[in-house]
Parts: sequence; structure tokens; C-alpha cells
Amino acid sequence: MKRVIVEYAKLTKDILDMLIDKYPDGYDYSDVISFKNAKGDTVKAVEVKTEDTVYLVKISDRLENAMEEYAEDEEFFDDNDDFEANDLEDED
Repeated sequence: MKRVIVEYAKLTKDILDMLIDKYPDGYDYSDVISFKNAKGDTVKAVEVKTEDTVYLVKISDRLENAMEEYAEDEEFFDDNDDFEANDLEDED
């Protein structure tokens, strides 16, 4: 299974949908995964999965706000310049 680390700016609508489905009331401390990246920095993330990929979405205040806003208004993603135009299908 492929593992992909996703930063806030790289979030896709599909990943946000999975986050909202898995964590409808937000994530908790017990949902957070900590690991060291290639640079040796500690990274904190939450995990969502598809059939072939595990997405580790880096935690930030901006992520929490995006999840809340997107849960209330699906147009938030399309109207927000923070996100690059990308889809899950584009990733290999």
C-alpha cells in the first residue's frame, strides 16, 4: 500500500471528503500519528485510506479550519485560493 504525506496546500476535494467522513466532529489526540520525516523533523498527521493508498494529512490550524468550513459549505474548496488544482487521480 502506498503512503502519501499531504500538506495543507496539496489537499484535494477527495481528501477533504474522506477527512470529513472519518472525522465528522474533528479529530482527537488519539487520532494523531507522529513520525519523523526524511529531514528528521517530527510530523503530526491524521490518516485516511483508499483501497491502495494511505494519506497522512499534516495537522495545522489551517487544516482544522478548512475541515470546518468545507463541512458547512462545499463551495469553500472551489472558492479558496489556498489549494492547488489537483485530484487524487493525478498522484502516482
